[in-house]
Amino acid sequence: MPRLMTYNVHGCVGVDGKLDVGRIAAVIAQSRPDIVALQELDVGRARSGRVDQAHEIASRLGMRFHFNAAFGVAEESYGDAILTPLPHRLVRSGPLPTLPRSRLERRGAIWVAVEVAPGVELQVINTHLGLVPVEQRGQVAALLGGDWIGRAAWCDPAVLLGDFNATSRYAAYRTITSRLRDVQRSPGGERRATRAARTFPSRLPVLRIDHMFLTPGLKVTEVHAATGPLARVASDHLPLVADLRLA
Repeated sequence: MPRLMTYNVHGCVGVDGKLDVGRIAAVIAQSRPDIVALQELDVGRARSGRVDQAHEIASRLGMRFHFNAAFGVAEESYGDAILTPLPHRLVRSGPLPTLPRSRLERRGAIWVAVEVAPGVELQVINTHLGLVPVEQRGQVAALLGGDWIGRAAWCDPAVLLGDFNATSRYAAYRTITSRLRDVQRSPGGERRATRAARTFPSRLPVLRIDHMFLTPGLKVTEVHAATGPLARVASDHLPLVADLRLA
């Protein structure tokens, strides 16, 4: 039964303004996930001491990783990663569209197939959508299209997860849930718990913008936001954690 986590780490800068990669790794370790999707990682950037944050976090957790640079300048990169100690292979990584002639932050996605049981691969796509709703709609259309979820390699069981910058009121969320099921809702669409697992902002979470979306071959046994004292300060998001089982 794999445990998945999605976590926007905010460049490993906490709400106290402190840059601390070890603190992020400690928050992740507390939940003991099998697969971790991270967003907003710095790799070789001057502002974070030239540290490869994806490599450093994976090393501290005893995991391997794949990183996708949403954008990069010279030797500096910024983007998303998937970490796991399980056997896995990279399927695809690349950019997502933005608005024409826009100065908006570039976005991307990364897809890894993880062996969660003998002979069974879980398809995992990690992404971080933009802030502008019209941009989000284009990015979701790309994710659901032939380069990503529309490919034959995308097959049940599979998970799309990450920071979508969208609550359930957004068109981007509704488009995704027309194809996949929100981990926090039952197969019939009802909310799984009386109180939703909100993840942003970390000190007083009121928004549900970090999500996991599932194919029918996965069942949810438990889902929560990691809300310990360390998690509330390590990043401006809380990690979203879910225990899944194969149907």
